[in-house]
Amino acid sequence: MNWRKDSIMHRRGVARGDFGETHELTEARQGKFHYTMGPYSTPVLHIRPGDRVVVETRDAFGGAIKTERDLPTQKLTMPFVNPQNGPIMIEGAEKGDAVAVFIESMAPRGHNPRGTCCMIPEFGALTGTAYTATLNDPLPEVVRKIDLDEKGVYWSPRVTLPYRPHIGTLSCSPEIDSINSLTPDSHGGNMDLPDMGPGSITYLPVRSEGGRVFIGDAHACQGDGEVCGVAVEYQSLTTIHVDLIKGWNIDWPRLENEDVIMAIGSARPLEDATRIAYRELVRWMAKEYGYDKWDAYMMLSQCGRVRLGNFVDPKYTVGAAISKKYLAPV
Repeated sequence: MNWRKDSIMHRRGVARGDFGETHELTEARQGKFHYTMGPYSTPVLHIRPGDRVVVETRDAFGGAIKTERDLPTQKLTMPFVNPQNGPIMIEGAEKGDAVAVFIESMAPRGHNPRGTCCMIPEFGALTGTAYTATLNDPLPEVVRKIDLDEKGVYWSPRVTLPYRPHIGTLSCSPEIDSINSLTPDSHGGNMDLPDMGPGSITYLPVRSEGGRVFIGDAHACQGDGEVCGVAVEYQSLTTIHVDLIKGWNIDWPRLENEDVIMAIGSARPLEDATRIAYRELVRWMAKEYGYDKWDAYMMLSQCGRVRLGNFVDPKYTVGAAISKKYLAPV
């Protein structure tokens, strides 16, 4: 992980890449999980920049779907899905700063861990929904329970998928609103971006004192778009390293890994999410990497990359990225 020495988190963070205390946010310590992210819930943990947190996340269904006979309409009470750990308070975080969250590792949790994928009526990209209303009957409810470990996701006797975990929902608190845990926006939230896994740093805008970080919705694997509405949802043991960047006033979440920087936008329709992401990337390149704004705009038309998070939730998420090799100083 030598690239982290050159990362924004290491160069500009309060802790400068150093590690402080390690905290355990167990289910017992969490107590009440949250279904909204906002400035009104009681903090469960106070940490300093540079601290680690080992988080016991629940799956998106709170463990309610235990077998393939447990239908979502019978076991779930919408919109109480996607339970969130937190809020975690970061010492010194205030409006106009950015919180950096490096995901160190994600491991399956529990005896004989299994993931869950399912089809939920009026939820998903290829069916009528409350937002895309049709007179067609809902698709059938289908539940899959999938064995998994850190070597693979055992979809069927025929197919083993790679274990490529990521955090589906990560955010700081909005300044005044309390936003449900299914909806992504400029605070972060349910972005379902597959790049947000081990080895990545997510930068989140601070809008309220302490930052108030929420985290949850671990996925063992997911394709672009999360097309049926559900990834391989599982409960995880996720370790994060948190830092604070003072005075870095960003409008939307950003991501960095060894190869790229990425700006993230969430909106409906999908093209507006893409516009937000690319606009933020152009502005980032112009402000911090010495590019003329119009040169960056034209160049991204040639080498920009787009990553599709979800296009099934109340808002869709897109990440616009550029390879770091084009960001080297002149």
